[in-house]
Amino acid sequence: MSNDSTKKTLLVALGVCFVASILVSTAAVELKPIQELNKELDLRKNILSAGDLYHDGIDINSIFKEKISAQIIDLATGEFIPESDYDDVLNIEKFDVEEIASSDKWGKDIPTSEDIAGIKIMPKAMAIYTVKDDSNNVEKYILPIYGKGLWSTLYGFIALAKDMTTVKGFTFYQHGETPGLGGEVDNPKWKNSWVGKQIFDQASNLKIEVIKGAVDRGSESAKYQIDGLSGATITTRGVNNLVRFWLSGNGYGPFLSKLKGESNDK
Repeated sequence: MSNDSTKKTLLVALGVCFVASILVSTAAVELKPIQELNKELDLRKNILSAGDLYHDGIDINSIFKEKISAQIIDLATGEFIPESDYDDVLNIEKFDVEEIASSDKWGKDIPTSEDIAGIKIMPKAMAIYTVKDDSNNVEKYILPIYGKGLWSTLYGFIALAKDMTTVKGFTFYQHGETPGLGGEVDNPKWKNSWVGKQIFDQASNLKIEVIKGAVDRGSESAKYQIDGLSGATITTRGVNNLVRFWLSGNGYGPFLSKLKGESNDK
């Protein structure tokens, strides 16, 4: 092959690569808004699922706007953060847990001895979602939770009744656990087994736990326990730890205590 032919071949190849890169970049830019909308729709779907409000065929955005109210709380105090304190990082319209946890203002390091969820850093504030009944009264609280499993970080929601101790729903919406093993966190039967479980005992001690093996239904502790995932010991431990972390004083503890106190004062 002559040098001219080689040069022509290289020029054609470079030209094709250049055009292809432009097309890919253009497609990525044009598709990003659609991907963001789909991501938001999926998040809303899972919030509704945790609140037992989702079924096939519903208008997700319509039901979400009708039934769900979203606010941001200060985890240290349990107080709601006013919208006047929102900024480019912390706002309810674009609540990005990882971005917030990584920010100098709204994120913080977790002491190793307390980091049972394995996340190292966390937000100082979290979005919470309330479900309203037909009289516009709060009937459920939906709380975001996340932490390390075996292969991935699991992101999900736990819904509590207005007594702040009875589980009303549980779901994960993002993870990379092994299908058929740790991936059983997506099993509807297992997720439904959380409903009715108690987070705290009468003395407000945190009691909820995912155990290894099956729960003894006749035991006094059964109301606080969830079956472990068969063949997925590390994922089971991870789910247990992340749930207990977020419901403890490091997570939503002050918020739940505040609501309980307000409820008792009525």
